[in-house]
Amino acid sequence: SQGLCFIGKVKLPVFLQQQLEAKEGNIQYVEKTPVERTLVENYAVTEAAPYDLGSQESRTVGQHSGAHFFTIGQRKGLHVGGMKEPLFVIGTDTEENIVYVGEGDEHWGLYRSALLVNPAEIHWVDSKDEMSLGEKRNYDVRIRYRQPLQKAELEMTSEGMIVRFEEPQRGIAAGQFVAWYTESQLVGSGVIDA
Repeated sequence: SQGLCFIGKVKLPVFLQQQLEAKEGNIQYVEKTPVERTLVENYAVTEAAPYDLGSQESRTVGQHSGAHFFTIGQRKGLHVGGMKEPLFVIGTDTEENIVYVGEGDEHWGLYRSALLVNPAEIHWVDSKDEMSLGEKRNYDVRIRYRQPLQKAELEMTSEGMIVRFEEPQRGIAAGQFVAWYTESQLVGSGVIDA
């Protein structure tokens, strides 16, 4: 939703539309009350798995021009009306080209308590701070620029680093960065796997 610093004053959706082919697909509305909060099966770390939104009862409420143009938590650009509260993207399936939406900013699909960072995507400011396999530490963490720091426990596993938040976080999305701090000092960061 902001300009990209390396290409000038071009909004992200415009830039993506210039680079990626449009592909029409369905916008699926997922109810506020989940059938069951089912996580994606066979994911490396179950507690950090994204929700399996395809297992939820949903109905088609509109069309989009490509699931790859949307991100979790996005509100603008859906062009679907007739709801009591605004719709938010709660998930995308780029293989099936489906955008899942939920009504209201408190929708269950927007919030998760854990995420996973692939081992190859973990970066430390100082190598002496690197965690060893099985080690757990508490840090202040953020998943968005300017987001207030959140309390979390980090655990290094063979599948990667699990970040468990004290409070569920809104809009955890694969491909975004998570950063961890000690007393506002950056210690490390990584790309969110899921």
